[in-house]
Amino acid sequence: MDISVGPWGFLALILASTLVGFSKTAVNGANTITLAVFAAVLPARESTGILLPLLIVGDVLAVASYWRHAHWPTLLRMTPAVVAGVVVGTAFLAWADDDVMSRSIGAILLFMLAVTAVRRRKQRAAASRDERQTPDATDTESRAGKLKSRSYGALGGFTTMVANAGGPVMSLYLLSAGFRKMGFLGTSACFFLVVNVFKVPFSVGLGLIDAHSLLLDAALVGFVIAGAFLGRACVHRIDQKLFDRLVIGMTLLGGTQLLLAG
Repeated sequence: MDISVGPWGFLALILASTLVGFSKTAVNGANTITLAVFAAVLPARESTGILLPLLIVGDVLAVASYWRHAHWPTLLRMTPAVVAGVVVGTAFLAWADDDVMSRSIGAILLFMLAVTAVRRRKQRAAASRDERQTPDATDTESRAGKLKSRSYGALGGFTTMVANAGGPVMSLYLLSAGFRKMGFLGTSACFFLVVNVFKVPFSVGLGLIDAHSLLLDAALVGFVIAGAFLGRACVHRIDQKLFDRLVIGMTLLGGTQLLLAG
């Protein structure tokens, strides 16, 4: 892999790498900005392989901080769909060019953002009416919940394989499921550590990770660690409403950027 980065480009990668760590331990949706920076400075397709080891470092630090808050039933429920999404994403990545990749991911993120907004509005309306569910309604909600987790899981696996953009999809799912801040961070951290490690052989097989890409990763990994500690210091100062708004805002920004890229 031929990687050539000028001084200003390397500075942009340093800032984006710091944001990787910050997003993993504070505001997960912020990672969409990192995707855009790496794709702008480096060839979009190759940037996914270069970014993946840095994301794994951030995942390890996030899991070390928040694993006690993870909700394991949610993770286990999503696993089969995520694996299927990664496999489909690998096939898509082998076929699609950069423009198709970016626009497809952006369109998916914006669609899921709209679905989440509608769902949250309905939940608030139901809560304000203090409606009680009947047993049939509870059973329907259970089936709907399983379908939702599988849908988001498949999309998360696909988008994380194609462009390391599974963060916004997982964020929207956890927000729509009503996760509070610490449960959100713990569940998301464990999810992405497993998924990103699972992606490594696929990325190596596609030629997206090699000795040259790992050398660039070695130069940037320290900034990921610094960003993670910064995020951990800030997370308790962010209240729940602001946290939700930041996640949704970053997802909207990243989805729009990916949709318009090319």
